[in-house]
Amino acid sequence: MVLPFRFAVSMIRPGSGEEWRTRCRRAEELGYDLILVADHLGTPAPFPSLVAAAEATTRPRVGTFVLDTGFRNPALLAREVTTTAALTGGRLELGLGTGYVRAEHEEAGIPFLPPAARIRHLTRTVEELAGTLKGDGTSARTPLLVGGNGVLRLAARHADVTAFSGGRFTGDSVTVLTAEEPAARVETYQGFEAEAGRERPAERNLLLRRGRVTADPAAAAAEIRPVVPYLTEEQVLDLPILANGSVREIADRLTGLRERLGISSFTVLDDALEAFGPVIAELRRREAS
Repeated sequence: MVLPFRFAVSMIRPGSGEEWRTRCRRAEELGYDLILVADHLGTPAPFPSLVAAAEATTRPRVGTFVLDTGFRNPALLAREVTTTAALTGGRLELGLGTGYVRAEHEEAGIPFLPPAARIRHLTRTVEELAGTLKGDGTSARTPLLVGGNGVLRLAARHADVTAFSGGRFTGDSVTVLTAEEPAARVETYQGFEAEAGRERPAERNLLLRRGRVTADPAAAAAEIRPVVPYLTEEQVLDLPILANGSVREIADRLTGLRERLGISSFTVLDDALEAFGPVIAELRRREAS
């Protein structure tokens, strides 16, 4: 099943209330479907930011991308979700993950559990929130996104959106996945969906770490070479998490990812807010023709 494209921007830069509202309105003007907020220390607090985003706009949905469940008690999180869903007029989408930044847990004074324990806590959180996400009969259902490593089976059972990571986490380090590796993850995930007996597949999402409209994609890719010295120039150019090139080239690249891997939902960081707008317009034009 080929799902329509959806485009999201993850807002990670703090700002004044007016700056925040202006950026959110600009995201709506550019055609973004979702305005998302991450969950890292030093970035805007998710729930009040989402309420402000919804008040400043009319069309985009708003969501978390993704909450570190290690920071949160499920019962208290359920209260935040219920209130935010109501205050945003049912436009909330809840993204959950295990959390992966040890330094943030240490700074917050919250234990950073081993991977298996973090996955168990995420699983318990998803299960305890199931009733909250359904609404109370008078409110809209809140879609669930599950993202991260080691959670594909959980996502296949419960998520409306599965966010695929572009990296592999080993201890405190991250290794970027090459162009071939995401296909293996998607194949594994499809097996989990079949095992779960889903009637319809979840939407698949990918975070584009860099997105730049440029006549020289090689130069843009070269900027991250120091971060990935283990990759060749050709491998860097083919990284799924990069979207550099002309508007047409980027649109072709995303169309290819949808055709090959079923990824139809793409998230960019807010420093690419403006640059990615023409790509959204091009893909909308193609879908309408």
